[in-house]
Amino acid sequence: MLGEYVVVAADGAWKKDRGERRNEQWLAIRRRYGLLKDHLDERARRCWAGAEALAYGRGGIAVVSEACGISVKMVRAGRRDLQETDTRRVRRVGGGRQRLKDKDPELVPALQRLVDPATRGDPESPLRWTAKSLVKLAAELTAAGHPVSPGVVGDLLEEQGYSLQANRKTREGKQHPDRDAQFQYIAAKSKQFMEAGDPVISVDTKKKEKPGNYKNGGREYAPQGQAAQVNTHDFGDRDAEGQVIHSIPYGVYDQARNTGWVSVGVDHDTAEFAVTTIGQWWKNMGQPAYPHSRRVLVTADSGGSNGSRVRAWKAQLQRLADDTGLEFHVAHFPPGTSKWNKIEHRMFSQITLNWRGRPLTSHEVIVNLIANTTTRTGLRIEAALDPGRYPTGIKIPQSEMDALRIEADPFHPEWNYTIFSRRGP
Repeated sequence: MLGEYVVVAADGAWKKDRGERRNEQWLAIRRRYGLLKDHLDERARRCWAGAEALAYGRGGIAVVSEACGISVKMVRAGRRDLQETDTRRVRRVGGGRQRLKDKDPELVPALQRLVDPATRGDPESPLRWTAKSLVKLAAELTAAGHPVSPGVVGDLLEEQGYSLQANRKTREGKQHPDRDAQFQYIAAKSKQFMEAGDPVISVDTKKKEKPGNYKNGGREYAPQGQAAQVNTHDFGDRDAEGQVIHSIPYGVYDQARNTGWVSVGVDHDTAEFAVTTIGQWWKNMGQPAYPHSRRVLVTADSGGSNGSRVRAWKAQLQRLADDTGLEFHVAHFPPGTSKWNKIEHRMFSQITLNWRGRPLTSHEVIVNLIANTTTRTGLRIEAALDPGRYPTGIKIPQSEMDALRIEADPFHPEWNYTIFSRRGP
């Protein structure tokens, strides 16, 4: 009896000691997992669990699963992963849900048919007359038997090389066959004048603006939540005569000196207003910079108040030539190429950037913003308000045209000509 008792007692102590060791290991595994779980991805977590199960020995899978609160299936998968050689993948090949484009091979072709630019001319296309947003594309695909979410549509479009695109102004319409030749002619003549120390100016009218507390395009830095408050409409204020008040910036850009003059008119954009602005530039900036010059090269568009066919433009230039004694050599850009005029991208674009996001509340504000436009390349602009009246519809009689002292150039005389003073220098 004594021998049996001793055996039983020894066996119970052994079982008790084994249970204590098991509890200690269980707690140690739990503590380690608590420290590491937030730093492990899916694959690393199951591999760690598999390693702990292998280190524990028999019954390790159940102990690790219970201690860490993870499934037995995941611990077993971790043990298998430890025996794999490809350690770069988080999931095994084929893991996760199958992609929609794989489950539905017709999904991508159906999407391409909807977004293909060729469908714009197809009256049978369901999106012929609507915007191709992700929501509408997803709705059309779902209705056609390809259930899909807008997010998946976006991913598929990106994979197929699509992206959001805006219209681009690249097509200039029907071009004159001598377009490039005229560009070269203007470039050669400009170089000739600059080398001789004579001014080369680019002239044009900037877009009309409505003075007032109206929204102006662009964004500007301001304290958080303190954006400028503007009117909800931009119909324009009216004067006593019921006419909409507006401003007309007409600019003169000196290409050699990188300087400019802008007259802000309040009436109409006429040839008289354009030539008056050139006269203001000569008086305030041109003559002080070129005191010995007796000629000026003017590059201008073929349309508008300074158009090549505008009789008033030539008549007004003749009057300015008579008043100043200058020769005005004029070279027009061919029709449809106004954006090549240097004033557009060297001066007007900088003015637009300078007043972006600011309401043009008055003519004075417009003048000040224009005059304070500068660039890192040294652009300097002077501006002034021109309150003069410039009526439209004035006819230039043929007798006045015949009296002009104008000489046409041999190359495209309708674009290139010189107006001399009738009173001498």
